[in-house]
Amino acid sequence: MASEEQLRAMVDQDKSLLRIIDFENFRSAPQIDAQARAALLRPNPKLDASLRTSAAHGLPPISVLPLAGQYLSVLTRVMGAKNVLEVGTLGGYSSICFAQAGARVTSVEIDAKHRDVAMQNVEGLDVEVLLGSSSDVLPKLVEEGRKFDIVFVDADMIGLDEQFDLAVKLTRPNGCIVLEDVVASMFKEGEVGGHSEENILTRIGKDERVDATLVPIVTCHPMVPTPVFNGFIFATVKADS
Repeated sequence: MASEEQLRAMVDQDKSLLRIIDFENFRSAPQIDAQARAALLRPNPKLDASLRTSAAHGLPPISVLPLAGQYLSVLTRVMGAKNVLEVGTLGGYSSICFAQAGARVTSVEIDAKHRDVAMQNVEGLDVEVLLGSSSDVLPKLVEEGRKFDIVFVDADMIGLDEQFDLAVKLTRPNGCIVLEDVVASMFKEGEVGGHSEENILTRIGKDERVDATLVPIVTCHPMVPTPVFNGFIFATVKADS
């Protein structure tokens, strides 16, 4: 039986399934996002203060969203991660999420103003912020033989291939890599719906050093009036790499 026929048969038995597969559900994302934030996030004065300080200094409001920050905190605790590398500090919001979960954070930021604001926001936590571009700083960390439990790449949506390659080199065996905004970058670069069969997904898929998956998400951002389809790469470095 074809998959569509199977679905029709399932719906015939339970009409409520139609509510699950209704594309209009996409419009309910902001409501569900708001409920999740209200239900799952605990008060965190340091994170709140970091957003206020960043806004006061004119930093763009593009920090990881609160639920995403919570995900990073949970991931850090689940892995027992002690060393995290972050590419793209901005105001230090995600650095705080990692550090409060028990990790020592090395963060890379290209903008001196952002670095200075981030250093204010992470005061008292085990966070170092290295000033420079990822293309300059990461190779130096590779030369130093640095290895991290988690590498979190959340910088500009350009040069993702190079950043992923360096992230692999800097991640310990069985450590993990989170490469943010992959789907957004594919839309931005015209890699969705075109004739090219080569994109960031296919290139990572050919990398024998890792096992990876795409985690699709629907993002509700206060800057954008509608939900946004996005997704990140979640990868682990093989033990024999």
